[in-house]
Amino acid sequence: MTRQRPPFRADMVGSLLRTAPLKEAREKHAAGQIDAAALKAVEDEEIRKVIRKQEEVGLQAVTDGEFRRAFWHYDFLEELDGVQGVWLEQGVQFKGAQLKPKGLRVVGKIGFTAHPMLEHFRFVKENTSRMPKMTIPGPSMLHYRSGRQMINAGLYPDMNEYYADLGRAYNKAIHAFYDAGCRYLQLDDISFAYLCDPEQRQMLAQRGDDPEKQAEIYAGMVREALKDKPADLTVTMHLCRGNFRSTFVASGGYEPIADLLFNTMPVDGYFMEWDTDRAGGFEPLRFLPKGKTVVLGLVTSKTGTLEKPEDVKRRIEEAAKFADLDQLCLSPQCGFASTEEGNTLAEEEQWSKLEMIVAVAGEVWGGSATPAKAA
Repeated sequence: MTRQRPPFRADMVGSLLRTAPLKEAREKHAAGQIDAAALKAVEDEEIRKVIRKQEEVGLQAVTDGEFRRAFWHYDFLEELDGVQGVWLEQGVQFKGAQLKPKGLRVVGKIGFTAHPMLEHFRFVKENTSRMPKMTIPGPSMLHYRSGRQMINAGLYPDMNEYYADLGRAYNKAIHAFYDAGCRYLQLDDISFAYLCDPEQRQMLAQRGDDPEKQAEIYAGMVREALKDKPADLTVTMHLCRGNFRSTFVASGGYEPIADLLFNTMPVDGYFMEWDTDRAGGFEPLRFLPKGKTVVLGLVTSKTGTLEKPEDVKRRIEEAAKFADLDQLCLSPQCGFASTEEGNTLAEEEQWSKLEMIVAVAGEVWGGSATPAKAA
């Protein structure tokens, strides 16, 4: 039941809790006490350590923990041509917490010519013997948060041109990561899960977007982004309902978008959140076609309480009633630190969860952190 391509039976979304030396260095850099070179030296060393730790717990694919980022999405998006990071009066509101008031503005035509995260990926590739995984926000994340109001007046009178430019920019980005040696790329495109929440759909309607059409518009950008995708590049999509300091934004099962999600985009696998009742049941998995994989996010990254292996295995069995077990894998429901603040659990609790995932995957599918079988 193994193959050498991701996603793997035991996998993870991407971000990890920032270590104490990294936090200290970032604080000193923000205060002007150390320069960029000194910060990078600390980042390099801490990323080497966290790569080794991922290897030790048995993960087949490793990331840099997003240790060079403050936000899982803004840090990537603000480096696209035509996009600028800005500070707002108020950050995104979660259930019980609020993001720092960072935002984005589209100040020119969207494009892709170069990006610092290409070098970030190369560093991971050079420092691991495992599969280096790259995570970037999906294209919808440059629209979903603020819609048209984030675009300078006169730039895109026709929003179809905006979506087209964004899809083409992502296509260039994906090929650039491929040229840098990336063979496992993840699009964190959480808007699809948000579109399952009635409150979020109402928010879109109130600002002038059509929630009935938005999912297909976003899917169209993903299709454009993955046009001419190299055959040996695995692209997965991560969906969740918000993850900041262990809080959330949206609720609602995947039923409204499941068919579109699984059958209209050339994505190889999906990391999907199922750690709470807010995500609904496994019934939407019935839409999963042969040849695609779903990584079940059954282990929460929001608390340090370690799930019981028997409970996790029971839920895998429940999911397997709707999709072939060979098409399923296991991971946390989200990253452990979507922003640099991180969730409310300790580093040792984070690693215990990942170790448990590797162990359970070995028991369910055989082997240790073995990769998923092609359907």
